[in-house]
Amino acid sequence: MDLDRPLGGIHVPLITPFDADGTVAAAALEGLAHSALDGGAAGLVALGTTAEAATLDAEERGTVTAIVGRVCRERGAWLTVGAGSNDTRRSGEELRALAGTGAAAALVPVPYFTRPSEAGVIAHVEALAADSPVPLIIYNIPYRTGQTLGIEALLRLAAVPGVVGVKHAVGGIDQDTVALLGAELPGFAVLAGDDVFAPALLALGAAGAVLASAHLLTDRWVELFRTGDRALGHRLAALAAAVFAEPNPTVIKAVLHAHGRIPGPGVRLPLLPAGGPSLETALRAWDAAGDTRVRTHALIGEAS
Repeated sequence: MDLDRPLGGIHVPLITPFDADGTVAAAALEGLAHSALDGGAAGLVALGTTAEAATLDAEERGTVTAIVGRVCRERGAWLTVGAGSNDTRRSGEELRALAGTGAAAALVPVPYFTRPSEAGVIAHVEALAADSPVPLIIYNIPYRTGQTLGIEALLRLAAVPGVVGVKHAVGGIDQDTVALLGAELPGFAVLAGDDVFAPALLALGAAGAVLASAHLLTDRWVELFRTGDRALGHRLAALAAAVFAEPNPTVIKAVLHAHGRIPGPGVRLPLLPAGGPSLETALRAWDAAGDTRVRTHALIGEAS
């Protein structure tokens, strides 16, 4: 997919809904994809962390990519596909497999668990970008990878040919984040990746955001991106905090199921379904964020 517009706006990393028998609920996934784009999302992410990609087999991963890719082609939306690991060689193989899928970019994590030096991270990205059929968006999420990158390393990654952005999710707003957002980086987009801190990063100049909580009230997240409305940002941050009260995407799935948008709230081990109190809190946060069409008390009763 070769989109003329630059990378930016609100992107939704889609969950993988499951039917009662545990198989991928293809129709529900397609519906979620269309719904996010109806809400104004600029693009979708397939096979991200929110998709429980680590628990999907090769056939399921192909199914998810095909469904989300088809919707993005039909709607002219940006498709990003999660790919890569802490093994440079295997990551390269995954990226090469994206040729012909319609992906506009691949979301590639900083190598996790092995914790290479910053120079090793840069060499990893350079090797992948040199041979990838699609541009790369680096996923910088140190609380999952165990690898913290300083501003100099981030700026070097931004300069790698074939790297078009970073999903920046460092668990807060530190000095390096402020410096990164203040740098002039033509052709490189900084995307907020921590849902709770996304309103603040957008206010600081982030080009957009990749937000699991944008499954809910996508249009309000898009409104925040376009207007910078302070009060709306606080309400959406509270909604994000509620849906991340338990491991992602358990609460999001519970809320979507309560609204009848997916067949069930099931997740795959080692995740466990969200508890009732978390669901109730998230539904109330949904209301507070401004969706007046929802009757929270009725949904709680239906979900229990």
